[in-house]
Amino acid sequence: SPWTEGRLDAWLRGANVDTLVITGGETDICVLATVLGAVDRGFRTVLVTDAVCSSADETHDALMEVYRSRFTEQIEIAMTEEVLANWR
Repeated sequence: SPWTEGRLDAWLRGANVDTLVITGGETDICVLATVLGAVDRGFRTVLVTDAVCSSADETHDALMEVYRSRFTEQIEIAMTEEVLANWR
């Protein structure tokens, strides 16, 4: 988790960041820890679904379903093309 030491959270808050666009490897481990930490800290959280992966297809697919069905109020789901088209 990028949140364990507390430095990232402090840096993001200090830079007035309110939105995190999350990509990365291991959907069911690292990405999960990052997403849950972002949600817990109140960041607007955008998960880029075609920019995450895992070494285990079954748990990747299961977590993607959880992200889409359980976290609809906390996480926005987008594809890379959509994120880039709306980047400001």
